[in-house]
Amino acid sequence: MDQALVVRAQQDDQRAFETLAAVVYARLYRLAHGILRDTTMADDATQQALINVWRNLPRLREPSRFEGWCTRLLVNACHDQARRAPRWTSIDPSQVHEPMAPDAIGPVADRVVLEQGLSRLSLDHRTVLALRYLLELTPDEIADVLDIPRKTVYSRLRRAIASMRAALDAEARPALTRAVPSEANR
Repeated sequence: MDQALVVRAQQDDQRAFETLAAVVYARLYRLAHGILRDTTMADDATQQALINVWRNLPRLREPSRFEGWCTRLLVNACHDQARRAPRWTSIDPSQVHEPMAPDAIGPVADRVVLEQGLSRLSLDHRTVLALRYLLELTPDEIADVLDIPRKTVYSRLRRAIASMRAALDAEARPALTRAVPSEANR
């Protein structure tokens, strides 16, 4: 990130901020969608994060840490969105989208199972998974973004991965059918 651009934006240069926002928007939206699993909520969280960036940019002490700081503001906006969202939602067919990148992993059924597994995770677990695997941040970078100890990041990653494995294993097991007694057995 161009630190001079960040400094200009800190001095109320609106064009510099627009350039910065354009640079980070796709990354922030992708992370928000990874955390919230909902396009509308992800868009709202991204917009709120960018508003917070603009409002608080003069207070950023280290322009070199702009992207990490934006990520932290986005995670906070995602958590705010999740708190405001209803606990139970129905699946809206218009919310089912193609993946953001070409998917060479498998059929649509695999993506559905993956989405179901992710939806069962807590917000904290989805957050660390999204930071680790969508943004490819290291555990130290995640700890810095979330302002939590590194050991907590490792713990959340382990639990999130274990929960995903359990969900995927449960989906892979064939459903047990109840045996119906035949006429001969009655």
